[in-house]
Amino acid sequence: MKEKLIIGYDLGNIFSQISYCTYENSEPETLSTVAGAQAYSIPTALCKRQGVSQWFYGRDALKHAEEGILAKNLVEAARSGEPVELDGEEYDPVALLTLFVKRSLSLLNMISSPERIAALMFTCEELDARMVEVLDAVTAGLALKTATVSYQSHLESFFHYTIRQPQELWQQQVLVCDYAGERMRFFCMECNRHTTPVVAFMNREEYPFLSGAAGIEEESLRESLYKQLDGRFLKLLRKVCEGRLISSVYLIGEDFSEEWLKESLRFLCRGRRVFQGNNLYSKGACYGMSERLSASELGKNYVFLGEDKLKANIGMKLKRRGEDSYYALLDAGTSWYEARGSVDFLLEEGNSFSLLITPLNGRDIKLAEVTLEGLPARSGAFSRLHMELQMTAVQCVRLSVEDMGFGELFPASHQVWTESFEVE
Repeated sequence: MKEKLIIGYDLGNIFSQISYCTYENSEPETLSTVAGAQAYSIPTALCKRQGVSQWFYGRDALKHAEEGILAKNLVEAARSGEPVELDGEEYDPVALLTLFVKRSLSLLNMISSPERIAALMFTCEELDARMVEVLDAVTAGLALKTATVSYQSHLESFFHYTIRQPQELWQQQVLVCDYAGERMRFFCMECNRHTTPVVAFMNREEYPFLSGAAGIEEESLRESLYKQLDGRFLKLLRKVCEGRLISSVYLIGEDFSEEWLKESLRFLCRGRRVFQGNNLYSKGACYGMSERLSASELGKNYVFLGEDKLKANIGMKLKRRGEDSYYALLDAGTSWYEARGSVDFLLEEGNSFSLLITPLNGRDIKLAEVTLEGLPARSGAFSRLHMELQMTAVQCVRLSVEDMGFGELFPASHQVWTESFEVE
């Protein structure tokens, strides 16, 4: 296979997964750690052999745990930033996570090679400022030959996966039940079809849950736990599904098992399509990256408005060729960590200007006034300014304005003003 690859990498604290597609075939496939099997989950773990610099990753790391030092929860460790002690030495947790990602990408050798990666989309549970820092560092450490690397949350991956399915599956609401460890998360996607483009948004709920039955050998104990799992899950489902019209349900997680999904599964299958698997997020990451590389009609007609998205358009009113016009700087629906804009403009008089903040509902429009204290006065002349904007958090915009002067008579002072404001 010589085509360039688009990679969707689901980076989880316990398990990770890698899906891929090509420009020619946008239908993703998921890498298996075992040839000929559907062993998609890669334990997010490393193991260092004692006394030597030999490292194992994934399932091999777990196999060699007794003869080495195991490092698990690599994502949490990287987020904390605290050094990890292994075999008497301290290691940078971000470097360990980078090593794991690099080693796991070697699985691509079964179908191609990492050198053929054209674009990579990381997807993970949360994308706050710290996680973006971690992913930036991991990406830099991978030294990939492509500069096309992006990030999206599990929720956004769920959106991209869903809209690529037959429309009868998401004509109404779609529910994901994500079972991990001792918690159950529910994501419910619905669309506002009265807007253009159609806005998709998520409701999410999380509840403490019981651990799975893995490792319990005694049959009576296992059967007792199965009944508890089924009863608890059914109770949560009744609560989550109440008042909702749900077309389809996806069960995601290693601990979902037909052995205990009895009454809860019967409840779910009443008038709904139910699917079980664990590679939805990595496939959704592939779809998301494909959409960024080449927008489809679906992508033009549907937009996802998640928690990490800018909820308002930000721009300014300018005169162009004597006519009043609007200049867009940041677009609603953009992920906050990717929202950047810049403009060069002339300030006719004074030392202040305004930015226009327009929420998606088109109401409650606000003006954010920016004052440049100490801007040189230029009698009878404009001031040429260069402004850059970027989001530093989901609700925080930081702008930087530089004085570029005006012609030879008014040289640039290169004075810089910075300011931050919140977008509700």
